Amino acid sequence: MDWFSTSTALALVPTVATELPWLGYTDLTPVVTALFIFIGLNAAFKLVQLLVIARLEALSQKTHTDVDDVVINALKGIRNWVITLISVYIALKFFSLPTWATTGFDAVVYFAVAWQAIEFALHFIEYGATRFLHKDEDGDGEVDPNAATAAEMVKLIARIVLWALGGIFVLSNLGIEVTSLIAGLGVGGIAVAFALQGVLGDLFASFSIYFDKPFRVGDFIVIGADAGTVEKIGIKSTRIRTLQGEELVVSNAELTTARVQNFKKMDERRIVSQFGVTYETPHDKVEGVNGMVERIFSTIETARLDRVHLTTFGDSALLFEVVYYVNSSDYTVYLDAQQQFNHELMRVFAETGIEFAYPTQTIYNKTV
Repeated sequence: MDWFSTSTALALVPTVATELPWLGYTDLTPVVTALFIFIGLNAAFKLVQLLVIARLEALSQKTHTDVDDVVINALKGIRNWVITLISVYIALKFFSLPTWATTGFDAVVYFAVAWQAIEFALHFIEYGATRFLHKDEDGDGEVDPNAATAAEMVKLIARIVLWALGGIFVLSNLGIEVTSLIAGLGVGGIAVAFALQGVLGDLFASFSIYFDKPFRVGDFIVIGADAGTVEKIGIKSTRIRTLQGEELVVSNAELTTARVQNFKKMDERRIVSQFGVTYETPHDKVEGVNGMVERIFSTIETARLDRVHLTTFGDSALLFEVVYYVNSSDYTVYLDAQQQFNHELMRVFAETGIEFAYPTQTIYNKTV
């Protein structure tokens, strides 16, 4: 280490020498100096760490933000063995070691420092991912699984980038030329990107799904001829449980370009229904059909009637159109309301003597 001069340190320490068996007169000044520096650095590092943490904990009691808590946890996460390793590294500068030993120990120390720096940085990355991605967005008390997936992807990418930078740091400090290595990695990265463009497309599509939020886990969606409930939004694909029960796996890139209907976003369903009565039905009973339908919907709690009209003189029936709303996006609730309306309409028509129409054809014979 250029900034640390062992000769200067030795000049400040009184000479310590003694007569040792088999070794004769031996100068112990480097050993004593290295020992004091090792102990002093360990104590100083630990003292500074404890003082800074204590000061920050006192300040955190007066603040409403949780950023200071992240800093405290990051400082507490500094490993004692890393501090010890750095102290040993500095203390060994007082001794002449073989080149292979110096290089090997340098590599271990640089790797430990890089690892500790990465772990320190990951505290803040995890805080940011949790704060801005992994959160309850709709206030239902549950974290969206899609948000959890996006947060994990951000942390994974951050780890990869940090370890790549850490590796370059270690190699550079060991005297290895990294310029050509970085250039090679750049060319290799381009080749890998072309080879994995489908996977990378799905990866970025998953980010698009998270930030745009066209659907969430638990939503009922329709994609072309397929329909089902979203069970999982992964890095590469989305899994949908269809109405038939099988699992449908769709790539995220396909979902970002497809036309998706999301029924979970509905607050209510608008239903248009038709039925017909025979032409033989007396006019007064035909006029009373509207009132019958209105009374039926007054008994259905999950639906409200919008309108009912005699709309068309069909080929074999007087056609009525009924428009009503079901106050739920649940498909089962809609079917229950529709079924209740159909049963009640059949009952009322049976009581009043009104017949439902069905396709018929009347043939008149005329004798000439």
